Amino acid sequence: MSTEKRDEDGAEGSPSIKRVATYSLLVNMTLVAIKLFLSGVSGSLALRADAVHSLVDVFDSSALMLGLYISERKSKSFPYGLYKVENLISVVISLMLFLTAYEISREAVVGESPPVYGNWILFAVAALIPVPFLFGLYEMRAGKAANSPSLIADGSQFKVDALTESIVLFALIGQRLGLPLDRVAALLIAVFVVKEGWEILKSGMRVLLDASVDAPTLEKIRETIEAEPTVSAVKEVTARNSGRYLFVEAEVALRITDLKRAHQACERIEKDIREKVPYVDRVLIHYEPQSKTQVRYAIPLADTKGEICHHFGEAPYFALVDIDIQQKVVARQDVLANPYLDLIKGRGLKVASFLLNHKPDAVVTRESLSGKGPGYAFAEAGVETLQTDADYLEKLIDQLIIKRP
Repeated sequence: MSTEKRDEDGAEGSPSIKRVATYSLLVNMTLVAIKLFLSGVSGSLALRADAVHSLVDVFDSSALMLGLYISERKSKSFPYGLYKVENLISVVISLMLFLTAYEISREAVVGESPPVYGNWILFAVAALIPVPFLFGLYEMRAGKAANSPSLIADGSQFKVDALTESIVLFALIGQRLGLPLDRVAALLIAVFVVKEGWEILKSGMRVLLDASVDAPTLEKIRETIEAEPTVSAVKEVTARNSGRYLFVEAEVALRITDLKRAHQACERIEKDIREKVPYVDRVLIHYEPQSKTQVRYAIPLADTKGEICHHFGEAPYFALVDIDIQQKVVARQDVLANPYLDLIKGRGLKVASFLLNHKPDAVVTRESLSGKGPGYAFAEAGVETLQTDADYLEKLIDQLIIKRP
């Protein structure tokens, strides 16, 4: 199926992911400069560790921009694009977080004891805390809007940075009060960094190893395919992420055999999937004619006792009868109430759509549906329409069992 051109700005109304990545780099460079200055003046181990953390963030943001730049490039060697570069970048970011945790722990264990700090150091650190937290929220929101794993990972890292700066502030306050909290704070920072890195690593590796998308997304795709009237069965649905895009593949059975109409049905399925599931890059539908041992008939009824109604749209009930064509017996029989009985206009098409949701193979009526709206709807969906002179359902079923090969 066709592949739609992607907008670098992501979802409508969302900021450009490349612009957000640039902001990330600038914010990180500013934080590094301020923290290095404060750690040099104060001698704080926790501040120095936090400066190392932000310094790693600078390299991460640079790698992020590189990953976003080349992730959408396609070539003959990479016809499916380089979307997974984003996931690879998110894995690199997680490894950088582990390196940061090591640096922090090493400083906490072997570093020198810090001196007592001045009040202005406390105010400076307190003023820094909201910056990475607010920017992290902004970047994660932009990443979710663009379905970009690397932006989400980088935004999570900013939130960790805000947390570590809070720990640093409490450690500085404790040190000011004579409590040796600087080393403890550095070790706490290492724990949080490792935890965040592990979550990012798991998410990135799942995509790189072609793990399936989450169950709710798969179920939504399956329901969308099943809603297509020409589909008699959905045999298999698989989907995987590649960067922020999805690749969907499905195997279905169609009740129509005409190749042109089957292709049109698959195009409708692809369109519906793209509308209901965001960031789908490719949809590949494998289809084949249905192979059934049972045939489902829909018959309009005048009452629940089985009298067949003379008018399709005005029938208060409909019988759904499944006939086993091998055993020549009724496998199942249900009676449904007509939900559109009181509708004045467009009742016939509404009823036809209602029945199509129950996947009948044939509709049997007393009146002819040829040239009428319901008849066209059933024909388009590959549902056979039959006319009968039987008065009651029981007699009609006997005729169908005998007639069906």
